[in-house]
Amino acid sequence: MSPRRWLLADQLGPHFLDDDRQPVLLVEVSELFRRRRLHRQKAHLILSALRHRAAELGDRALLLRTGTFREALASVDGPVEVCHPSTRATLDFVRSVPGLAMLPPRGFVTDLADFADWADRPRRGQLRMVDFYRYAKRRHGVLTGPGPTGRPTTTSGPTLDVPPPPPIVEDDIDAGVRADLDRWERDGVRFVGRDAPRTHPASHTEAEERLAHFLRYRLPAFGRYGDVMSADDPVLAHGMLSSSFNLGLLDPAVALHRAEAAWRAGEAPSASVEAFVRGLLGWREFLWQLYWYVEPPYRGTGWLAATESLPQWFVDLDADAVEARCLADVLAGVRDRAWVHHAQRLLVLGNHALQRGWRPTELADWFQRSFVDGVDWVMNTTVIGMSQYADLARVDTRPYAVDGRYIDEISDYCTDCRYRPDRELGDLACPYTGGFAAFLHRNREKLVADPRLAAELAARDDPDRREAVLAQEEKRGSNPP
Repeated sequence: MSPRRWLLADQLGPHFLDDDRQPVLLVEVSELFRRRRLHRQKAHLILSALRHRAAELGDRALLLRTGTFREALASVDGPVEVCHPSTRATLDFVRSVPGLAMLPPRGFVTDLADFADWADRPRRGQLRMVDFYRYAKRRHGVLTGPGPTGRPTTTSGPTLDVPPPPPIVEDDIDAGVRADLDRWERDGVRFVGRDAPRTHPASHTEAEERLAHFLRYRLPAFGRYGDVMSADDPVLAHGMLSSSFNLGLLDPAVALHRAEAAWRAGEAPSASVEAFVRGLLGWREFLWQLYWYVEPPYRGTGWLAATESLPQWFVDLDADAVEARCLADVLAGVRDRAWVHHAQRLLVLGNHALQRGWRPTELADWFQRSFVDGVDWVMNTTVIGMSQYADLARVDTRPYAVDGRYIDEISDYCTDCRYRPDRELGDLACPYTGGFAAFLHRNREKLVADPRLAAELAARDDPDRREAVLAQEEKRGSNPP
């Protein structure tokens, strides 16, 4: 008898099955939605994706709705197998179930053993994504050899003028999910964020349509617009594909191949394709591998002065309480879409938390619960390491902190904002500019070794001004700016 393949909620693409006859187990555990206050749209997407996969598989799929995974497995006749989970907690559970066979990980390009072999090699300093990325490109033969001879056309001008992505059309499955979530809320389950029509793919077909649109229309401009932030266009050159990769709806190896093919065909410039490949083969793979390689579990050290709890307005996504235009817009994006792109996450949300000294582990949990693509292995390493610099520089070499002037350079936020990005003192002082100066002063003894930050500190070496900035930002505290 062929083992039944248990597909976890982040293993829902065709590359997690071996043939079109294999029986499948899918499990909904409602208790998981009660333990943590998830974004309403995140909960909807997870349930919708599970149920859409069950509908696609038809009679091959057994969809169980139980109180625990153990109850579900106990009710299944015959052998069951599962691919390596993506969290330590689920891995511990899988290992505790007698007779449950575990297969190697899928949905990633580099094997765990290959990464460990690379990471264990003698080197100076910490593991770095840039070094791993060079290794991964050579190891997998990505973006190697001669490129196209022609010059690809790319979007020009101050805005990105491309067709919108394929619309997501909700169906009866989504209606059933929404009815269940409404009932859970009446029974006391609490969510964060606003309900809205689903905008992220819940099936392999929808995800493929979104990927094809990105490769044709947005990839050519990704190199130019990838780090740009706009209140008028929250998507710009982004494909909004992260949730599809993290649910297992898309195979990253296939996406990499298609992006490289677009470059070789002269349909996208090398800078854009390189930026996309670096995010997928570099950062995404590096974060996954680091999550499993680092022992004990990657939770950070609190090296910088970061002891404040997240304020309630931030936890509740109360964008209307915020006057700073960048933060208000980005927080509203999380509230309304459960998604903003990476520059907004790092330079607006994470940067503000870093400057205010909020606890990195609380922030990582907030990101995981509030974002439609939030998963443990991503948020731990990205938020605790790269964003909050609380991992002794395992991920990045310096804190991801900038002032309002930098935000002004790469966004349209400052134009209509009541605050001035060039001021760090006074009623019109930008919270990010004053916050950046206060962050430097509070942590000066630990930051002077970094050349860039040492120069920033030297430019602010006026004792009276330093005390004024610290007093101002302490008064602001964690109130909405």
